[in-house]
Amino acid sequence: MSVRLEKQGAIAHLLIDRAAKRNAFTQAMWEALPELLADAMADDAIKVVILRSAEAGTFCAGADIAEFGEGALDPEWRAKNQDAIRRAQHELARAEKPVIAAIDGDCVGGGCGLSIACDLRVASPRARFGITPAKLGLVYSLHDTKLLVDLVGPAQAKRILFTAQLLPAEEAQRIGLIEILDEDPVTAATALAGTIATASSHSVRNTKKIVRRILDGQADDNAETHALFASAFTGEDFKEGVSAFLEKRKAEFR
Repeated sequence: MSVRLEKQGAIAHLLIDRAAKRNAFTQAMWEALPELLADAMADDAIKVVILRSAEAGTFCAGADIAEFGEGALDPEWRAKNQDAIRRAQHELARAEKPVIAAIDGDCVGGGCGLSIACDLRVASPRARFGITPAKLGLVYSLHDTKLLVDLVGPAQAKRILFTAQLLPAEEAQRIGLIEILDEDPVTAATALAGTIATASSHSVRNTKKIVRRILDGQADDNAETHALFASAFTGEDFKEGVSAFLEKRKAEFR
């Protein structure tokens, strides 16, 4: 399978494995990704997911243009393709557990769309970033455009989309398109995931929910967010965190 899930302790690796085609996504791959992600979300042992290439040197060149070019004039195929891409991006952006993109090489078009749907991005200096519908006479979806605007702001998002140019990794980091630059992004992403996995899953998951509410437009607390805050004080993770602090030891959250 060109996209698959491998579990290693508390970390699941969502692997893109189509290096001969620069990891370009086919319809079957877009359709498979949400199910693989759901597998990781349902597994209580998994705390963090890393989205990466199975081979070094690339991340994802976007949609498979050969397949897309053949099907795009068929309204039925096009609708099915758009639905699959949107579901993949939507499920990544709203996954219950943190998702980190480890990027080595080109991260272009739909590949960049995948990366911006993740919570965090770690890239090598070799990485290049671009979103290129303007080269094909297409229009980026509102959902994915919002993900980009949320990361880099409206002006930089316009520059990326208007010009369809590829940005080097250093510039991508400068404008907020990635968070971490490292020569070995997979190792760095795995270390970051390991650190997150030792934290309270209750805290991490509910913090992610709060951030998502803010990005979706909520500006102040309501009954649900007040309840999230208050209920933590009666949770097992709070008890363990306080005990570990008082006993001067590392907390061991369940």
